[in-house]
Amino acid sequence: MLTVLVASSKGGCGKSTLVTQLASHWAQEGRHTAIVDADRQGSSYRWATLRPDGVPGVLGLEGGRKALQKLPPDTDRVLIDTPAGSHERELEPYLEQASVLLVPVLPSSFDLHATLDFLGHLGGIARIRRGKLPVALVANRLKPWTHASQDAVAQLAEQSPFPVVAQLRDSQAYVLLTALGKGIFDYHSEQVRNQQQDWAPLLRWIKRQH
Repeated sequence: MLTVLVASSKGGCGKSTLVTQLASHWAQEGRHTAIVDADRQGSSYRWATLRPDGVPGVLGLEGGRKALQKLPPDTDRVLIDTPAGSHERELEPYLEQASVLLVPVLPSSFDLHATLDFLGHLGGIARIRRGKLPVALVANRLKPWTHASQDAVAQLAEQSPFPVVAQLRDSQAYVLLTALGKGIFDYHSEQVRNQQQDWAPLLRWIKRQH
């Protein structure tokens, strides 16, 4: 079973986007996919409950450690959405079960500084320090054609102890599809193909680690 833990130093950086889009991808692959939503806002859980009949279902569970115990034995993929600002104490229930840890970050100086501090804390966690839990950053809501986004990604890559494995462009498609319980991988049109390609490096990285 592959378990993806998604954590960040602050709210609004795209944790639930990572969780729901990856869930839609693996569900479309035919994987038995579940979301464990430990965030009080419950965005990922609500998304799972909204999945329409025309797309593969994703099991949504609320809560923390106890929710992990409720996973069906045939579960292939688990995504854990943690509360914003989680540190070792909040992440502890999930660190041993996690296969990889993803950290989304926005291209602003405020978010970059907050994320770098958060990464410093992560580096002190024993399992991460020993190299037993791979960590990667995902640059989110980028405007790739702007110098600001390009500079932010370059700065993050230079200062982070962990790799930046994907760059996701800013798009209203994620907002609109989330309200429908869907993801970009639930569609096969030309309109979403470029956005799907943004996720390819992340999916390759996860596959290599697993």
